Amino acid sequence: MGLGYGHPMGMLCSAHPLGLHVRLSFAETCSRPSARFASPPLLCEKVAAGELGRKTSRWFYTDS
Repeated sequence: MGLGYGHPMGMLCSAHPLGLHVRLSFAETCSRPSARFASPPLLCEKVAAGELGRKTSRWFYTDS
């Protein structure tokens, strides 16, 4: 996303400081009018496991 669209960071990197639970909430809101935008199962699993991003230092990658 950074290179292709000129965004300062990609979607996973931006999810880390924002919080995966916030991303999940957004995804669930978007899926209400259309199942096409359903929440990704992996995102649901991460939130259920308490891997919320910066808040817990656990997400898709390990913080150093």
